[in-house]
Amino acid sequence: MRRTALALLTIGFFAGCEQSPAPSTTPPGTNNTAARTAPASTAAEPPTTAPSGPRMKDTQATDAARLGTLPKEIGIPVGDRAPAATVRDANGDEVALADLIADGPTLVVFYRGGWCPFCNFQIRELTTAFPKFSERGVTPVTISVDQIEEAAKTRDNYTIPFPVLSDPDLAAHRAFRVMHKADDAEVEQLKGFGMDIEQSSGRDHHHFAIPSIFLIDKAGVVRWAHADLDYKVRPTIEQLLAAIDGANLGATAND
Repeated sequence: MRRTALALLTIGFFAGCEQSPAPSTTPPGTNNTAARTAPASTAAEPPTTAPSGPRMKDTQATDAARLGTLPKEIGIPVGDRAPAATVRDANGDEVALADLIADGPTLVVFYRGGWCPFCNFQIRELTTAFPKFSERGVTPVTISVDQIEEAAKTRDNYTIPFPVLSDPDLAAHRAFRVMHKADDAEVEQLKGFGMDIEQSSGRDHHHFAIPSIFLIDKAGVVRWAHADLDYKVRPTIEQLLAAIDGANLGATAND
């Protein structure tokens, strides 16, 4: 069972979570076509790389008024069933999201990729807080367009005790409606920051996730959902735990 395996992994993951965030310049990547425009990125210098781990930059906490909201036409709303999608884990094995969800309440987290310093900060926070999610019977599951090798790097960098899933062909991204497409200018700008999204995904579609989170109960129903077009803004661990505590995870969906 997944619960037993995850409990065993908690013993050793703290050692990978003590890295201090490395200073870095804000990378580009806000959805250019969305109605809400994120603050402009600064591009004075490429972000630096910490010798002890991947690049990280602190995220901004989500404003309380925006917490648990979805931009127009993005994401799966509360009360809907989570869509089916099959991806691969960091070992290359096929994983059906429905199987993970059926094992217990799941916090599905879409992140842009291991190249994103804000995503790295978020993943480290989720990893450090894993025991608090476990106490609530909730398992985080992270998904990006990174190919299997890159997903494995992310998993190993933080000794992540929960699933890290690879979706370069966008099955889950499309199903959950959380795709951002970078135009040519953005792709080149990212490369200027040392971020090659084609190399990371192994694809040339130039899509990656709009950062988003879905709390899904065992019946497969979305009980809380959040997405933000500003990639620098993410819910804090405290905000996520409060959302879990306030969610109705025991209810079943209407057919």
